[in-house]
Amino acid sequence: MIMAGFDNDKYLETQSRHIRDRINEFGGKLYLEFGGKLFDDYHASRVLPGFHPDSKIKMLRQLKDQTEIVIVINAADIEKNKVRGDIGITYDMDVLRLIDAFTNNGLTVGSVVLSQFNEQPAATAYGKKLKALGVRVYRHYIIPSYPSNIPLIVSDEGFGRNEYIETRRPLVVVTAPGPGSGKMATCLSQLYHEEKRGIRAGYAKFETFPIWNLPLSHPVNLAYEAATADLNDVNMIDPFHLEAYKETVVNYNRDVEVFPVLKAMFEKIQGSSPYKSPTDMGVNMAGYCITDDEKVSEAARQEIIRRYYDVLCERRKGNAGDAPVRKIELLMEKAGISTANRPVVAAANVRAEETGGPAAAIEMPDGSIITGKTSSLLGASSAMILNALKELAGIPDPVKLISPTVIEPIMDLKVRYLGNHNPLLHIDEILIALALAALENDAAREAYAQLPKVAGLEVHSSVILSQVDVQIFKKLGVNLTCEPAYHSKKLYHT
Repeated sequence: MIMAGFDNDKYLETQSRHIRDRINEFGGKLYLEFGGKLFDDYHASRVLPGFHPDSKIKMLRQLKDQTEIVIVINAADIEKNKVRGDIGITYDMDVLRLIDAFTNNGLTVGSVVLSQFNEQPAATAYGKKLKALGVRVYRHYIIPSYPSNIPLIVSDEGFGRNEYIETRRPLVVVTAPGPGSGKMATCLSQLYHEEKRGIRAGYAKFETFPIWNLPLSHPVNLAYEAATADLNDVNMIDPFHLEAYKETVVNYNRDVEVFPVLKAMFEKIQGSSPYKSPTDMGVNMAGYCITDDEKVSEAARQEIIRRYYDVLCERRKGNAGDAPVRKIELLMEKAGISTANRPVVAAANVRAEETGGPAAAIEMPDGSIITGKTSSLLGASSAMILNALKELAGIPDPVKLISPTVIEPIMDLKVRYLGNHNPLLHIDEILIALALAALENDAAREAYAQLPKVAGLEVHSSVILSQVDVQIFKKLGVNLTCEPAYHSKKLYHT
């Protein structure tokens, strides 16, 4: 197991203080573009062991009396029912989820912006739905030749045409359900409107990755490139920062490419640019909170391998091409790693060869490997998780946690009445059976009590798992990879 290499308490304190300082630099009003995931940032927690997945929202809670949230959604994404790949819901539904999540954390959601609005019917209907729910809605329109035509953009026919978002607090966090939603354009539009009203305001950007004060080839920054392989993001030395300060820092291609345009917009809106480089715009303090570089580096190397298996599986499913695969292979070369650096891979594949069927392996906290094979009652992943719980509880391997007389009727129900072709129990089903067995079986009770301890463990399957099992592993906090192969030759897989 990789131990903590990141000081989360220091991060919360340092990050909050730095954002307050940036608000003060602009006279008390800051539009903060918030990239990445505000909730459940598991990528950050994997590559920065010690970082809590909810750290960003905790940090904002420390600033809640000064903060309001603006959520931006692209009207075109509403029209085409764009879906978030990680949680499987559409962007418009995710806006509602985000509003609830922010509100439950004591944060104020001031409004929702429909960006690139062009009277799309679905977007119009969605705006009416939000208003009926008591949410303030604003429309921002398509600006021709954005972002290159600066005279048009920074004019009454450009930003001036957008509806002015009424905000009440000094820190306005601008976030979105996904990339391409228009967060930056929303912030700049607001700066234009604030300037016309004689209100001094500033802009800054919060992105956890790449970490600007780590080397370009640091595994944490390479892991970010692996995570965005499908977007073709590339980490690079910030040339503007190097020229202005003679200091080498890391940014990524999209921010570097757009910075001259942003700088010109600032100059047009406010008379001068507050920033000399895209790195200047950022407020991320994560790099200062790393306490053990080697532990963090190893965690990031493991993340690169996990991302490699992700893109291999996506290619096998027909959802991706060769480019992301080739990119991560190059990143693995840079990091000096291969799939052999992930011990559960070989363990699962060897077990599959031995048994002639799907197998799975899990790396325990002490570094030992536990495997599971497919049987007449259990799928490989279900068998593996039960074996792991027995190991954690110190229960001898021959002990049965769940009687076959309990499992068999469930299998019969799945096939006879629920229309399943595969009678073997999914992980959630076997865990429910374990919970019931725990009512009368001491061994099952002891094993069930170990379930929280699987969070953070590494698992590999010799075949692509069902979406049900993938989601359960996510909920358990297990880091899963799969071989890019199906158990059967069917064309339709659920």
